[in-house]
Amino acid sequence: MTTHSPFMPNYNDPSVEFVRGEGAYLYDNHDKRYVDWLAGIAVCSLGHAHPAVAEAICDQATKLLHVSNLFGSENKAEVAITLDTLIGEGESADGQVFFANSGAEANECAIKLARKFGGRGRHNVVAAFQSFHGRTLATLAATGQPSKWEAFQPLPEGFRHAVWADLEDLESKLDESVAAVLLEPVQGEGGVNPATVEYFDGVRRLCDERGILFMIDEVQAGLARTGRWFGFQHFGIEPDVVTMAKALGNGMPIGACWAKRSVAAAFEPGDHATTYGGGPLATSAARATLETMIAIDAPTMAKTAGNKLSEALLGLDVVSETRGLGLLLAAELIDTDAKAVAATCLEMGLVLNAVTSTALRLTPPIVITDDQIAEGIQILQAAIVAVAK
Repeated sequence: MTTHSPFMPNYNDPSVEFVRGEGAYLYDNHDKRYVDWLAGIAVCSLGHAHPAVAEAICDQATKLLHVSNLFGSENKAEVAITLDTLIGEGESADGQVFFANSGAEANECAIKLARKFGGRGRHNVVAAFQSFHGRTLATLAATGQPSKWEAFQPLPEGFRHAVWADLEDLESKLDESVAAVLLEPVQGEGGVNPATVEYFDGVRRLCDERGILFMIDEVQAGLARTGRWFGFQHFGIEPDVVTMAKALGNGMPIGACWAKRSVAAAFEPGDHATTYGGGPLATSAARATLETMIAIDAPTMAKTAGNKLSEALLGLDVVSETRGLGLLLAAELIDTDAKAVAATCLEMGLVLNAVTSTALRLTPPIVITDDQIAEGIQILQAAIVAVAK
């Protein structure tokens, strides 16, 4: 019998094995309960094992799992129309949707669309340093974190990076070879760094002046997490392309790339495809997720809970500030190792993670209760004391 791990070593060995969940609670294989302030990294926004999503998946699994995108299937059009309406804040944004299986795939679609829209010789995409757009070769090249590039060089060409929130530096990267600018409304993996109205307004202006696409990566921020349906809506601009995933299926793998109809028209049959994207099972989960989010007014819930969580965090002596929007937050710690705190929290029954060496990232389910916020704060305080000792 083999004693080595059956898994490739690109993740550390897990210290906990979760077997079930309910709302904002997780349970491990020893039936220990944890408060979940991570939600699978902004994925399970309706909490774990949400009845409506579970019922939709179970019902669909007894009817039809897959037919390929050569044919139509139920749920797909309804989900696409709903996303277009949410992007338009209640009215059609006159866009079209491509369904994928993940955020990286949604961004791959956006990058290919930008290149097709720009045409040969106008293929460059400008992104920001500290950004994160995925782990495929193209989305890794778009990701503005050089430490992640080196092991996989040479990366695909056609990507440039500008200093985050520095409009002048961004403008210096724009020339006739640039097809698109790709930015997150809140940099998640980069440390939870929100954009500003002034920055996004300036980027929109520069793109309009040069005929460049403004593409927004909403994979982590999108679908109610920031207190609006999409993060860009905080900044008063209209994007040309929007990518999303994570929360869309509440745990069922599904991603989507939305684009204005005039931009999407650059694609022709055969230009881009996927075997599983937008399949009946995934879109059944997405349909149930979106219907539930709309019914409970998820953006308002995220805004309210985010304010309460931020206020509670600032009540801890070691927290110097919180950053973010809604329930996409970082807590900056004073002279404290965030990774050590996160590990100790896990031992004590609170799930979160360190997004930098000094900051904790908090992306709990949008349905988290006041009591669960208070319970998590109590554990976090105990973990901070334990690490200090």
